[in-house]
Amino acid sequence: MADTQSGATSKGRVLVTLPDREDAEELAEQLQDQGYEPCAVHRDMLAGEDDAEDVDWVIVVEVGPHGGPAVFDEPHLSRLAEDYGGFAAAD
Repeated sequence: MADTQSGATSKGRVLVTLPDREDAEELAEQLQDQGYEPCAVHRDMLAGEDDAEDVDWVIVVEVGPHGGPAVFDEPHLSRLAEDYGGFAAAD
């Protein structure tokens, strides 16, 4: 299957970006409860940023509750991200 080949695992994933760590962790927990995975939260400093305070928090979502790529749920993930002052984008 193509998803197991090197570099193919990121296909179809959605990056949900939020400005606040607590919000990102809360939303990641909600997404896991809804069946999304893996919902890993990490910091992401934008290129050119030199202030650690300006770092966003990213939730990596690869698989939707339907078992397919999370990109199929990008509109839903975008609405949830907007509720927290963030955004979602397919990677």
